[in-house]
Amino acid sequence: MSLSNDLPGTWLLQSRIDLTLDGSRHPDPLLGEYPVALLIYDHTGHFSAQFMKRDRTNVAPSGPSNARNNTQAQGGYDAYFGTYSIDDTTGVVTQQLMGSLSPGNVGMVLSRAMEVRGDTLLIKLETTAADGTPVVRTLTWRRLKDATR
Repeated sequence: MSLSNDLPGTWLLQSRIDLTLDGSRHPDPLLGEYPVALLIYDHTGHFSAQFMKRDRTNVAPSGPSNARNNTQAQGGYDAYFGTYSIDDTTGVVTQQLMGSLSPGNVGMVLSRAMEVRGDTLLIKLETTAADGTPVVRTLTWRRLKDATR
């Protein structure tokens, strides 16, 4: 199988781990250590991503994003959508943001190394945390089954 065949679907976040260069865990200050998230890739090249801080209360909005290869949550929530393309040779998915909770992210291009293993999606990227700390982020997702049946 190929990533182009395996990626389309709806995915629920199982874990999001940020590690600093020395291997220490670095929880995201805006979304927390265990955010709730949904990621949707359709068969026509469109995607949508939503992240929310678990047990979110009234969270003050944060300032503009300085994050590299990343978007930034506002008030404990982050959402963006757009189009995507897949390089099956490298396993890299490139996302072009058409819309975002943070207006400055519109037009941003995000590249992600992805791998599907059965009903598990693994995404790994180098980025910066909201506080500017360089991290390697690993996101593990579980495919959701058809909810209409």
